[in-house]
Amino acid sequence: MITGPVWSGKLRAEIAKAVIGQDAVIERLLVALLANGHVLLEGMPGLAKTLLVKSLGTALGVQFERIQFTPDLLPSDVVGTMIFQPKTGEFTAHRGPIFANLLLADEINRAPAKVQSALLEAMQERQVTIGGQTQPLPRPFFVMATQNPIEQEGTYPLPEAQTDRFLFKLIVNYPSAEEESSMMQRWGQVTQQPELTAVSSGEELLALRHEVDAIHVSPAVQGYILALVRGTRALAENEGSAKKYLNFGASPRASLALFQSGRALAWLRGADYVSPALVQELAPDVMRHRVGLTYEAEAEEVTSDKIIAQVVERTPVPAK
Repeated sequence: MITGPVWSGKLRAEIAKAVIGQDAVIERLLVALLANGHVLLEGMPGLAKTLLVKSLGTALGVQFERIQFTPDLLPSDVVGTMIFQPKTGEFTAHRGPIFANLLLADEINRAPAKVQSALLEAMQERQVTIGGQTQPLPRPFFVMATQNPIEQEGTYPLPEAQTDRFLFKLIVNYPSAEEESSMMQRWGQVTQQPELTAVSSGEELLALRHEVDAIHVSPAVQGYILALVRGTRALAENEGSAKKYLNFGASPRASLALFQSGRALAWLRGADYVSPALVQELAPDVMRHRVGLTYEAEAEEVTSDKIIAQVVERTPVPAK
């Protein structure tokens, strides 16, 4: 049976043909694949978010589709619609681009709420409804969405119910000077473009999830996960605090996400159990989009990552 480091290594090597750097983001994307979760990527324009997801789909050997979200997009453009057939006099379902293994929702916050809500059923239930008919989506199925943090004109903030369905919210940062220099040297010529091949498959991914399910999570670590998540709720419920920075804490999906992604990350790194250190490492990516900042926090430039760091610092770590 293939091990986590070997599987991760071959995918990373193939993706590296097109994307230089972003090692931490790539590892989180692989964790999300193993944990059967969706990912929200946030970063400035030009940081290869779209290229990264497309390269992942090619290397994984699954069907990839991309939807450019715009203000005039309709729900039927995503899930599909019913089309009348004159010869038979009946309506048949025309499937939209969501019927893929890996769906890239590019600039998801540029579409209105009606279109964003079309993804809710797909992300949670792995199915869509077209003309009153429920149709299952392919297995595996993932949504990886991108959004720009600085452009506010013409954008629609994602509702909490939708952001909660993303396993991770990942922040894509600028590359280092060495990485940016390597990009110019490798891709500075117009004719030199990367060609990627499939090094895995959807069937292999589904099989590997059984290996992830075998990773041990001790009762102490499970209690630690609950303490971290419930710690954010305690901050939100603390009415006696002089400065209240959270309107609401993380939902129960955060506990499940930490549990599932912790096992996936442990397997990727060749471990057979989840340690508190892995939980601490994953906490910001799992909870930064699941806590609601108050206006006071935003005015004082207190970010969700700072709040989560405080919760991690204050929560006792279980003994070995």
